[in-house]
Amino acid sequence: MEAAFANDVSEAQQNDKLKPHKCAVCDKRFATKGNLSVHIRMHTEPKSYSCPHCEKCYNNCKSFTKHMYIHSTKYKCSECGKCFSCNADLTIHRRIHSGEKPFECSLCGKRFAHDGHLTVHSRIHSGEKPYKCHVCHKAFSESSRLTSHMIVHGNRRPYYCPYCGKLFKTASNLKRHSYVHTGAKPFSCRHCSERFRKRKTLKSHLLKSHNEGTWFTCNICHKKFSHKDYLKEHIRRHEGVKRYVCDECQKCFCTSYELKLHQVVHTDVKKFCCGFCGKDFKRPQEVKQHFRRCPYVVGFDDML
Repeated sequence: MEAAFANDVSEAQQNDKLKPHKCAVCDKRFATKGNLSVHIRMHTEPKSYSCPHCEKCYNNCKSFTKHMYIHSTKYKCSECGKCFSCNADLTIHRRIHSGEKPFECSLCGKRFAHDGHLTVHSRIHSGEKPYKCHVCHKAFSESSRLTSHMIVHGNRRPYYCPYCGKLFKTASNLKRHSYVHTGAKPFSCRHCSERFRKRKTLKSHLLKSHNEGTWFTCNICHKKFSHKDYLKEHIRRHEGVKRYVCDECQKCFCTSYELKLHQVVHTDVKKFCCGFCGKDFKRPQEVKQHFRRCPYVVGFDDML
């Protein structure tokens, strides 16, 4: 455990050395002071250059001029007519039509049209995850995945459920939630007729019922888990790590789910109701506890 932590620290230190200049606004790091200065303008300078075609805005003339080529025919694909801001982007795009993939992985032989795609792919073999969330320290192999992940820590919930009005931070979360209303179970077992709403549940079923897949084992107590996220959560309990902090009372929790359950203490909302007596509760486990001693349920059992 200590060795793993030391590795994380050394990786972070190495990343800090490679990119020693950090933005004070968003914590993004850069290799040179010049790159940092250009980045800071995104936060400070007004976006006074507005595109008349697509209403995109820029804070400097150079970026605006480069963007305008998208609406001209200077860098236009002769195959599909799509326009690009520079010749390099057009060259890469043309490989879609030609099928050319000049970049080859030296370990597995897989080929790619873009050198950046090869770089990301190589991290599958090395296990490298250089992009780390500064809030929860989760690591990612691609910057785009980190960007998507950061939505979790924000307050915006632009995705609206038409069935119940619940709001979600991402489209994928809304889609998974909609299965509750539609009854859809898109993940089916290849060995039997069982179907599931979640991929994780299917994976757990394959392991437990058909012995397909790989168990994730705790190196401290040797307990087995069907998903790596469950193992990570379990290990945090061994370490005593509680990363999720309540804004109201500063109480700490091991998982976001535990924090979410706790936060109802600070509200007056009671979303859970006993179907027999109509009494309302804040948590689902409170309904279950009440159900065992509800006078209407007890009376019903006596009548049977």
